[in-house]
Amino acid sequence: MGLPEIMLAVLWVGLTAYVLFGGADFGGGVWDLLSGGAGTGHRRRELVEHSIGPVWEANHVWLIFVIVLMWTGVPSVFAAVASTLYIPLTLAALGIIARGSAFAFRKASTRLWQRRLFGATFAFSSVVTPFFLGTAAGAIASGRVPPGIARGDLVTSWANPTSLTAGALAVGTAAYLAACYLTRDAERTGQPDLAEEFRRRALVTGVVVGVLSAAGLLVLRADAPGLFAELTTGRALPFLVLSVVAGVASLPLLWLRRYREVRVTAALAVVGLLWGWGVGQYPVLLPGVTLREAAATTSVLAASLGSLAFGAVLLVPSLWWLYATFQREHTAGGKQAGP
Repeated sequence: MGLPEIMLAVLWVGLTAYVLFGGADFGGGVWDLLSGGAGTGHRRRELVEHSIGPVWEANHVWLIFVIVLMWTGVPSVFAAVASTLYIPLTLAALGIIARGSAFAFRKASTRLWQRRLFGATFAFSSVVTPFFLGTAAGAIASGRVPPGIARGDLVTSWANPTSLTAGALAVGTAAYLAACYLTRDAERTGQPDLAEEFRRRALVTGVVVGVLSAAGLLVLRADAPGLFAELTTGRALPFLVLSVVAGVASLPLLWLRRYREVRVTAALAVVGLLWGWGVGQYPVLLPGVTLREAAATTSVLAASLGSLAFGAVLLVPSLWWLYATFQREHTAGGKQAGP
């Protein structure tokens, strides 16, 4: 395995972390949107806020990581993607900014109309952002981003069957992960009624995401037959099988209220789908462009990966400590997230 392959593998690990952590973060906003009125939905929103409050900023570190590594590791691919898909990527960036600002301002607001305004912005952005990120992924997967600066169609590159299906799947996956994670958080904080509620939501959302995934395969068969073949009969098949098995296993675990275990199977279902796409498309990054052709020079890759390894010594333990400390405090407090 050469430096380009190592770089791509590390990039995909970062993307996986963003999908699992940032995706669940967005999913919390989806459930915030569907929590009901100010009175009936207060405890649900308190649980969501308590779950993502300490980590929502840290989750976006993974997105920055992916962007920087793509920029330095495969600069020509970065340029093509950023220029052809600047509309959905700009909308996603605005969504991230609006979402973070609204989340912070809602906590500091004292008037009801302000809390409602910022809450609506937070919730709406939590749906829009993963959708547009999904459409960008669908554009790359379906081969609609040609090499070069803005060589692809600025609208149909991301407004097409594969992209729209990927966008819907991104929103559904985020909501599913969040519901699975929130069941455990509600149980740990002594709120069995909320755990039951999010359990039901996770069951329904899991079925919906399964149907969307099956529909996505049918769309790929017509729209991106090469990737479809790799997923169903090629080297990416084991990852697709992993996704299906883990997704199916999550449903009885939810039914039996095994909330700790379902966090693992739900994450594996998403990981299988994401890595199936990556393995199925490898080594082609853009139409007619392979990883070896797009990769930066050996000196740039070596310097980037070396700097990354040095930084990881500090960053990874810090992130682990953040998540672990928050979970321990959450457990030890034994208090309800709601009033």
